Amino acid sequence: MSNRPLRLAIVGGNRGGRFKQALDALADRLHLAAICDINDEVTGAWKEKYPWIETYSSYELMLLNPDIDAVFLASPMLMHAKQAIAALQAGKHVLSEVIAAHTLEDAWELVETVEKTGLTYMMAENYCFSRSNLAVKHLAEQGMFGEITYLEGGYFHELRSSVHKPDGSLTWRGDLHHTYNGLNYPTHSIGPISHWLGLNKDGGDRMKSMSTFTSNSRSLQAYYVEHFGKEHPASQPGYWKQGDSAVTNIVTENGVLITLRVDWTSVRPHNMRHYVVQGTEGAYLSKRHDHEDDLVWFKGRSMAKPDIVDEHEEVWEPLTRYQPEFDHPVWKKWEGEAQSFRHGGGDFFVLEEFVSSIQERRRPLVDVYDAVTWSSIFPLSMQSQASSGQPVAFPDFRKNGVKSR
Repeated sequence: MSNRPLRLAIVGGNRGGRFKQALDALADRLHLAAICDINDEVTGAWKEKYPWIETYSSYELMLLNPDIDAVFLASPMLMHAKQAIAALQAGKHVLSEVIAAHTLEDAWELVETVEKTGLTYMMAENYCFSRSNLAVKHLAEQGMFGEITYLEGGYFHELRSSVHKPDGSLTWRGDLHHTYNGLNYPTHSIGPISHWLGLNKDGGDRMKSMSTFTSNSRSLQAYYVEHFGKEHPASQPGYWKQGDSAVTNIVTENGVLITLRVDWTSVRPHNMRHYVVQGTEGAYLSKRHDHEDDLVWFKGRSMAKPDIVDEHEEVWEPLTRYQPEFDHPVWKKWEGEAQSFRHGGGDFFVLEEFVSSIQERRRPLVDVYDAVTWSSIFPLSMQSQASSGQPVAFPDFRKNGVKSR
């Protein structure tokens, strides 16, 4: 195990800025070496806080720097795969924001490159590391839910104002909704679920097939009419390909049913972490907003209070009643550091796990096979949606390596 701090470059200074607190907390193990962004004002702001760093507007030039050990891709989503492949080929470890790849071709090339170089690749799926999601994982590992038969994952995040720049031209999110139609942001939902089920692990279950349907596209057209006028191209019918809501049903090899839903644009308050677990011995319901509790029920244990008419009636309990007893060991180890971070501690854990996996020379908890399998839901969903929801099979990115393409 190497004790030398990992020298990290961040690509995408705006989104990467969300991780400054984590960088400071891990400063003894993680040294910020460079920032890459096309906006000089962004790199200049980083330089003020971290005067020793190198700044780049050219990603290709940055990769030539031999003093950089790893890159953290916080760039627009559709750039992740190509940038990750280029970094690995340049001898850099990679931590990539979600999703890892938006085409199956890029997913296969990413796997091939990781296998060829032997370098560490991790996808920064921070929802896997929130305290509540880690606790549900630990409860599942302890058998508290019995055999899990059904799960739901949803990401409902109203981001209409993020699809455009001040003049109405499209950001990368706008390009995504203008060009594609599928379940375009699956990993916040499937990531924790995959860990709860132990999917894609040696000897475990795996996702077999999926079907996707999308709703009509209405929200962004109405938004542009309101903010940019009826004559704007984005106010016209048919401009936005992406339906407001996308729903994917997945069946695993062992017959577990998973339902995912993503909605970035419908008018409603946020609910960015919707989950359901149903097992033969227990169940879980995530809270819908900050004024509710995460709820669990366990057969024979979640009994009603004596003041209820039927004292044998089984009732929901707050998940907090089983914490800290059933908090995951990972959370217990780092609770003091993680509890002050965004996404329930997830923004700390993705960097800590990335550094640890490299220094300990082991596979990260969200490895390249997880990354491409979860991310493949996007291109597969477009294929299914275009064929009126016909089921499509998941590739097995582990089976026979790249030869199974």
